[in-house]
Amino acid sequence: MNKSLLSASLVALALAAPLAHAHEAGDIILRAGAITVNPKADSSSVKVDQGPLAGTDLGGKATMDSDTQLGLNFAYMLTNNWGIELLAATPFEHDVKLKGTALPAANGKLGSLKHLPPTLSVVYYPLDSKSAFQPYVGAGINYTWIYDESLSSEAKSAGFSNFKAKNSWGLAWQVGADYMLTEHVMLNAQVRYIDIDTRATVENNSIAPGTRAKVNVDVDPFVYMVGLGYKF
Repeated sequence: MNKSLLSASLVALALAAPLAHAHEAGDIILRAGAITVNPKADSSSVKVDQGPLAGTDLGGKATMDSDTQLGLNFAYMLTNNWGIELLAATPFEHDVKLKGTALPAANGKLGSLKHLPPTLSVVYYPLDSKSAFQPYVGAGINYTWIYDESLSSEAKSAGFSNFKAKNSWGLAWQVGADYMLTEHVMLNAQVRYIDIDTRATVENNSIAPGTRAKVNVDVDPFVYMVGLGYKF
């Protein structure tokens, strides 16, 4: 490509970019991409709350690993600057581990659980709708549905059973940005902080009949997503 043709191409791109208007009232936006939930998992110590040993503090902490799935955003623009947005995803799965407890058989991988974290937010876009670059901030409410809790083979061998974790309601905050590639297609990146708190319980009748232990976990993950969007 010669210099004159290259210059003409750059000028054409520069002129075309402002025509790729971003979001306006009535727009419906669908975004999809890779989404990662990275739990902070700050927990209480593990305590026996049922059975003859109730009140015993076993110490230690619970941890959770991160997971990446397909993330989906559905947004509707109420005005040129304000919208509502629903975050959805395919189910996340996390390993749950205990460490540092006074019961050696409890340390290590306790099991795993799955969850879905639908989050409804109000989102604000500060720039003019003619800008191809659209940063935004948002806040909303999250409901985390935890299900399919399962014990590891090691935990089962140690006599553990009936692993459960409670669902959670909490607030969520986000920052993100869209960049319009065409009138309808955009690049997207976003970061969220979600307040997720749960209480996990597990039983072990081999220690003493009716023994159950609990641990409170502030999951409080940062959630990262990158992908593409389409404006209808």
